Amino acid sequence: MALTGRIALVTGGAQGIGRAISEALLREGAKVALVDSNPEVARECRGRLEEAFGVGSSLFFECDVTDWAKLQEVFRKTVKHFGHLDIAINNAGINNEKDWQKTINVNLTSLIKGTYLALEHMSRENGKDGGVIINVSSMAAFMHSPHMPVYTATKYGVLGFTKAMAEASAVGNFGVRINVLCPAYVDTPLLQTIDEEDKMGRYFKYKEELRQSMHTYGILDPSLIADGMMMIIKDGSLNGAVMKITASKGIHFQNDEPMSA
Repeated sequence: MALTGRIALVTGGAQGIGRAISEALLREGAKVALVDSNPEVARECRGRLEEAFGVGSSLFFECDVTDWAKLQEVFRKTVKHFGHLDIAINNAGINNEKDWQKTINVNLTSLIKGTYLALEHMSRENGKDGGVIINVSSMAAFMHSPHMPVYTATKYGVLGFTKAMAEASAVGNFGVRINVLCPAYVDTPLLQTIDEEDKMGRYFKYKEELRQSMHTYGILDPSLIADGMMMIIKDGSLNGAVMKITASKGIHFQNDEPMSA
C-alpha cells in the first residue's frame, strides 16, 4: 500500500508509540487523525506536527476511548473531514492493576470497539474500499508477567481477538487486512506506572523485579515500533500476521502462516 493520500486514525496518537507511528505516516504522505485523552500532550504534539508537516495534514481529537459515543463521533468526524478511512491503528493502552476494570476497558474492550468502528468505515460489506487495521498487543501475550496479571490478560485478549477477526475478514471478504503488533518494553509513559502505587496496587512491592526484567530484556525506542507498523501497512500480503519486536531479535514474525485477505 502506497501511503500518499491515505487516511489513518491512531488512538493514543499524541505520545509514545502512537506519536512515533503518526509521524512515520505523515512522513510517507498520509494524513492522520490523532486520538488522545491527554489534552496538554495533544496540544504540544499538534503544534510540532503542524510545523513539520503543515496545517491540514492532521486532525486532533481529545477522546477517552472508553467513551463509546465519543469514539463513534471521532471516526465519523475523521471520515467526514477527509472523505474516507484507509488505516486504523488501535494503540491506546494503560497499565493499572489497582483499577483493573479500567485496564480491561481501555486495552481490550475499547480496542474491540475501535476495530468494529474501523470495519464500519472500511469493509466491503458496507460498500467501502477496504483498508488495514493494526491492533497493538504486547510481548506480555507470550511472556506473561506475574506482576501485571490484568495487563497481561488484556494483551492475550488483543492477540486472540485480532487473529480471529483476521480470519473473519478473509472468510467474509471484507477487504480489510487485520494484524497485530506485539512489542516488548518500549520507552513510553506506560513504563513509569511501575513506580506508582496508585496504579500497581498490590504489585507495587515488585517494582524492583520489574526494573530488573526491563534491564534484562532491554527497552525499545518507539521509532522501531513505528518501523514495524509501516512494514505491516505496506505489505499487502499480511492478514492475521503477528509481528513481534524485541531488543534481542528486532522485528520478526510469529511462525503462524498469515492469511490472505
